[in-house]
Amino acid sequence: MLRRIGWLIGFSNRTGQTKKLPDAKPEPATLQPVVMLDTVQEIAVYIHRFHNLDLFQQGWYQLKITMRWDDDEHASVGTPARVVQYEAPSLGSDDGYAVWRIDDTDNSFLTQPFRIKYARQDVLLSIMVAFDLPLAENEGPPSSAVILKFELLYAPLLENGSEFQASPDGCPAAVHEFRIPRKALLGLHSYCPVYFDAFHSVLVDVSVHISLLKAGSRIAPMQVPSAPYTATDGVTGESINGSTQELDQTASTVVKQVSIVKALLDARDTLLLELQKLGNAINKAVDLTEFTSKMNDTELFDFFLQANQVTADGDVSGQGKPQNGLESINGKLDFRSERLLQNLSKDDVIKMFNLAGDQVLYLWNAFLNFHRDNRTKVLESLHDTWAKDRRAEWSIWMVYSKVEMPHHYINGGFDESSHQIVHKRGSSLLKLTDDPAQIAAMRAELHRRSIAQMRINNRSIQDMQIFGDPSGIPIVIIEHVMNAPRRTLSANSYLRNVDIIDSATSGTALSSEAEKKQSNLSAPRNGRDLKIVVFVHGFQGHHLDLRLVRNQWLLIDPKIEFLMSEANEDKTSGDFREMGQRLAQEVIAFVKKKMDKASRSGRLRDIKISFVGHSIGNIILRTALAESAMEPYLRFLHTYVSLSGPHLGYLYSSNSLFNSGLWLMKKFKGAQCIHQLTFTDDPDIRNTFLYKLCKAVCEFDETGQPLTDDMSQDGYVPHHSARIESCRSASMDYSKKGKAFLEMLNDCLDQIRASTSENRVFMRCDVNFDTSAYGRNLNTFIGRAAHIEFLESDIFARFIMWSFPDLFKVYTAATFLQIGRVDRCTETGEMVDAVNYQVEDAFMARLYCHLADSFSPFHTSIVSS
Repeated sequence: MLRRIGWLIGFSNRTGQTKKLPDAKPEPATLQPVVMLDTVQEIAVYIHRFHNLDLFQQGWYQLKITMRWDDDEHASVGTPARVVQYEAPSLGSDDGYAVWRIDDTDNSFLTQPFRIKYARQDVLLSIMVAFDLPLAENEGPPSSAVILKFELLYAPLLENGSEFQASPDGCPAAVHEFRIPRKALLGLHSYCPVYFDAFHSVLVDVSVHISLLKAGSRIAPMQVPSAPYTATDGVTGESINGSTQELDQTASTVVKQVSIVKALLDARDTLLLELQKLGNAINKAVDLTEFTSKMNDTELFDFFLQANQVTADGDVSGQGKPQNGLESINGKLDFRSERLLQNLSKDDVIKMFNLAGDQVLYLWNAFLNFHRDNRTKVLESLHDTWAKDRRAEWSIWMVYSKVEMPHHYINGGFDESSHQIVHKRGSSLLKLTDDPAQIAAMRAELHRRSIAQMRINNRSIQDMQIFGDPSGIPIVIIEHVMNAPRRTLSANSYLRNVDIIDSATSGTALSSEAEKKQSNLSAPRNGRDLKIVVFVHGFQGHHLDLRLVRNQWLLIDPKIEFLMSEANEDKTSGDFREMGQRLAQEVIAFVKKKMDKASRSGRLRDIKISFVGHSIGNIILRTALAESAMEPYLRFLHTYVSLSGPHLGYLYSSNSLFNSGLWLMKKFKGAQCIHQLTFTDDPDIRNTFLYKLCKAVCEFDETGQPLTDDMSQDGYVPHHSARIESCRSASMDYSKKGKAFLEMLNDCLDQIRASTSENRVFMRCDVNFDTSAYGRNLNTFIGRAAHIEFLESDIFARFIMWSFPDLFKVYTAATFLQIGRVDRCTETGEMVDAVNYQVEDAFMARLYCHLADSFSPFHTSIVSS
């Protein structure tokens, strides 16, 4: 191998060499200068818009961007090489201050400071900054990933309100980092949304564009370590020590140069392909006339013919086989073939480097010009591609399955189909336990362990909030419940009411004004869709408890109108009937207000009303839907998301500690809702509130989409109650209580079922959070920490919503989503969202004291200004 490379660098021994005696001194080798090939990694970051979703404070904000290699936190940082301000930021005279700048102390880029006044405010920045990350001389393609860091800087307003208080530099308010994998550094165009964190909920629309560029070449003297020339080969006359060292070092340089050329060719092909994709995506061709006429493969092909004296068919003139084993594909030379490149001389490699580098630079500049003229369309196209890839990229943390909805639950007929594990480990799990909550928890734990051993290696930009600690991210087990034919409808079922509403032309309870608005819904197809989402908190909750779920919904569909219910804030200890009436009145008033506003601005084509409930907020929701005042609006119901809702109450709750707390609350606090949830509000179970609610209410019409989320970590809500399914204790209970429970369950499922002609989606989602960071305290022991995790983390909502975006948009069939939680803990119950303190390592009597006497509203966030 060394002898073959020798002719590339001028050390080849040709025929006619004189033989030397073994003890003769070798002639000193002639040192030739080495050409150093320099490349640079260029990463352009386009910042389009800053959108305030839910910042807590008004004031001055600024974005700071830095870049570095992943394997070096303090050195080799990226340098801002050029900045292009496409248009002036959309700031008023008092809302902007100074201009963007580059900080040479840490090689960072800072946008112009801008003032945030209100929620859902947009600031158009429209600026691109390109960072250069130099590579080591004569080094091959990058061997490390790149960390892209965004920092949110904040400075408060002065008393006069409009002046900028010095510089907001210093400790950032929030940080969001991304990893650009090594594979992506040869060429990538990607959307990269920046969210920061739950306390600084914003959306920065960013796109990242990457390419490897030629930086130049220069001549450096060849330096070889001194070594004694002790002997030579008696046959060939080659030096055994000194010349070999020189040859090894030079050969290594040539191999690296070959890899650089190959990387530039890969970057060229990737950039050309991506340019064509972007042009097709926005229906606008990229002007590559000069490239196709002067700089395409024809020039490289001619160069190879001259360098190697090869004919157009790849054969040496006068011979019948390719010279030096050059490879061809479909009659054309494969320029990226290492065999081909290694058969070039040193000068030919340098020429190849310059030719390929010029091509990449031309294509890169062509893209930058194309992006400047079509930046908004390019961003939208990249966003659509990013959104479509969410389910595939996040599938690492999601497990999918399908189950049949039972036709009818009966005593002794506990259905385990929904708890059977598809993979081979399932049978061993079932041998360990028959508790569905424990099976789901162990299934999620096995999946988490497999993720810890997984090596993620793709080309997509990786969000470090997710990929920074893959094994600490929630595991979401998606169970798609296949529809079974509906049995019969009860006399009070909402589905029966839907048929009446649809068949009647004037028999509804809508006012004449509302009827006129409703009549406009069926005619025009060019009208506006009114999409409303109502969020209802749980026991002793705050109206902003579900703001993280709301923010994710806004990212998927920015046009929704949302209602964060306040009607029952500080009033969740009373009767569910009263809470339902208050919520119904609040919803009706909000819908009428939005209908009036929409009607004034144009025709109203359709109305879709969706609901999200947490904890007993789901019972309040179902009670409100049973109110007669809500009947005219039931036809508009679309999606219902249930987060750990006790739909079947606490008849079979296995959390003895929590059950004792409920008993104390009933005994000393007299909370009526607790009596209703535990079926002690009437001696006859069939006269209790929750039993009648299951008989009377159905959440959705023929397009309804129910989704339920639950967790086996949740100690507040029984697993089966959140999932609306049977449990072993109920199936083996032949008493009046057991029969009443199964009647409730069958009634609930009948209301969810759709006829064969209807398109309805019913999904159950078990969410397993990593509880290792919780520690051992009373909150985790009783299951409270798991119950409120839904309010403090939005990653599970991000996974579900972006994996099934159609379920949360207006044009889809309606959905019912049950979301709950799964973990290493025991089965669950529901209730005390109210506790606003940490109870750590306390005596059990102290817990009862807190549960009975020290309840206070639990606020998950501060009111946004």
